[in-house]
Amino acid sequence: MFTLWLRRTLILFFIPILLIACRVDGGSQTSSDSDEAPSLYLENKGSDTMVNLALYWAEEYQQEYTDVRISVTGGGSGTGITSLISNTVDIANASRSIKEEEREQALANGIDPVEHVVARDAIAVIVNPQNPIRELTLQQVSDIYSGKTNNWQELGGDDRPIVRLSRETNSGTHVYFLESVIRLGDKENKTLFSQDTLLLPSSEGIIAEVRDNPNAIGYDGLGYITPEVKVIGIAKDEFSDYVMPSVDTVNLNLYPVARDLYMYTNGVPQGLVEEYLAWIFSPAGQKIVKDLGFVPVE
Repeated sequence: MFTLWLRRTLILFFIPILLIACRVDGGSQTSSDSDEAPSLYLENKGSDTMVNLALYWAEEYQQEYTDVRISVTGGGSGTGITSLISNTVDIANASRSIKEEEREQALANGIDPVEHVVARDAIAVIVNPQNPIRELTLQQVSDIYSGKTNNWQELGGDDRPIVRLSRETNSGTHVYFLESVIRLGDKENKTLFSQDTLLLPSSEGIIAEVRDNPNAIGYDGLGYITPEVKVIGIAKDEFSDYVMPSVDTVNLNLYPVARDLYMYTNGVPQGLVEEYLAWIFSPAGQKIVKDLGFVPVE
């Protein structure tokens, strides 16, 4: 008798509390048996260039709307777009536009990628502060990264080998730099990064390596640049002015290596996703863009 009583008591004591999570109105909603208000959830993944910006957006939005939870992770633009295609995120961040083959994969999987330009960015070319080089043309940068130019002396610098640094291939910044700088925007150009280019997993990693290596050259989004590295003025060609990257030179279309930053959603955003994107485009959201060194959308 005691054994039966004990068994029933233990069963009642260990009944689990069940939480039901379901995707609603362009977000996820968690509810429980408590009297607390439901918590809305967004999954946001992708571009490492945008990850700090996305984190600041999420933190500020959650302070204003306390019932919302936003998860932000990086991994690269390719990772974000792949997650959108597999319908495992609400918003994918990308520092490049979606490729045609990616769009086709998405549509085949029942996903309709809709593009939103949420900010702009300049790609700064950087060297070690000890490097006397201050200006380069796009062609010179292309020649460096394609392996045609291998010593700083060829460009008027010291007799030092050039150490090329790049983001990894899954990075939207890598893809943009390849297409717009190394290939000079020519879609028929098949030039590749030199095989000895060192691929680094993060923007911060490139900053650290350039800071510590007097032979290095790298590139990074303007929002990641620190005083520890030297930014190079860039000219479209030998007949053009050399321009430094800044919010003003990007807005005036003077700096030649500038790009849009994107968020992608599955279809026209609705519900929480729609509300969140509207806030990102608001003065509060775009102020964060400017504060972090990126360029607000007009």
